[in-house]
Amino acid sequence: MLVMSSVSRRNVLGAGAGAVAGLGLAAHMAALGRGTSSEAARPQSSGQSLSPFGAHQAGVDTPVAAAHELIAFTLHDDVDRAALGRMMRVCSTDIAALMQGRPAAGDTLPDMAQPNVSMSVLVGFGPGFFDVDGLRSELPAGMQEIPPMQHDALQPEWTGGDLLLWISADDFTSVTYAKRCLTRDVAPWASVRWAQQGFWRGTDAQGQPVTGRNLFGQIDGTANATGASFDGTLWSTDGWLAGGTQLVVRRIAMDLPEWDKLTRHQMEKVMGRRLDSGAPLSGGTESTPLDLMAVNPADGQPAIPLDAHARLAHPSENNGRRMHRRGINYSDHTGTGLIFNAFQANIAKQFIPVQRALDDADALNQWTTAVGSAVFAIPRGMVEGGWIGQELLA
Repeated sequence: MLVMSSVSRRNVLGAGAGAVAGLGLAAHMAALGRGTSSEAARPQSSGQSLSPFGAHQAGVDTPVAAAHELIAFTLHDDVDRAALGRMMRVCSTDIAALMQGRPAAGDTLPDMAQPNVSMSVLVGFGPGFFDVDGLRSELPAGMQEIPPMQHDALQPEWTGGDLLLWISADDFTSVTYAKRCLTRDVAPWASVRWAQQGFWRGTDAQGQPVTGRNLFGQIDGTANATGASFDGTLWSTDGWLAGGTQLVVRRIAMDLPEWDKLTRHQMEKVMGRRLDSGAPLSGGTESTPLDLMAVNPADGQPAIPLDAHARLAHPSENNGRRMHRRGINYSDHTGTGLIFNAFQANIAKQFIPVQRALDDADALNQWTTAVGSAVFAIPRGMVEGGWIGQELLA
């Protein structure tokens, strides 16, 4: 396991949480409209125009698009609080234009801008953001670096970050265009630390929204919270972050060659769910709650094994703790896996205790390794004429 010290905000941040908290539970709310908790209210998941304005930033509870890039930046050493305000005004102006299908100001390739591509740009502030003068006292309660876990193998090139821009759209042409505009305009204040591309198939053969699958073949995202429990799980009520949330980003490498040696029955026992339907091994359909007391009639053993991922990640096994999961797949020169993203009101109270339990006993740990980790505060949305982070920096 790679353990890294944190000497300053320029060093690696967030020495990582374990194997894959909630890998089997990633994006159930992916197809829900902003502010809604009704399955029947699912909008289409492509060809949309998302508003850059609202109580919450787009990209948290909006439909999961097909193409993604998460870009983390390191702030320049000479950046002060006033400079952060200037950076966020420029960044917010770009985001408002890009999400509405307009080119960023001064862009030399304005023809690349296009509406109705489901674009969102989610902005987050890492721990190093709060090392800028006068901001340390504004670090949100519960936002902390993830302690090392025994199954971590963190690599610096996927870890930490002072600023996050998570760009999502229907296609990588749109994502790459937005990345070019934003990284150019952020360059006076910050440089790219890492960038991770991912993808997600959130529609069925008829183009209707579905939960989607990770690269282990599992329907991934079935057990996210809905309704009042969703709001309580996700949104902060803490000071300037009220209406925002906290995000953990975990790059999870999957050992697909070894996973493929298992039978489907073995795979399902590891997960605690059926591969074809996502239904719990205790019976029912994808949306049926887990029956953790159910046993197999033939041998009297638990229908959902005691070390199954779905059992150990279940709120009833974690004092009611939940997270809003929004995973995306990756496959590149480094390998194959999941960029696991967990939103919650308080990382220390939600993500870390669940992750420790999974790190101790999750059967899935044999085939997954956390190779990257970062944490970010996600400010509330912006109003027209305003900018992201205004409550903190104005």
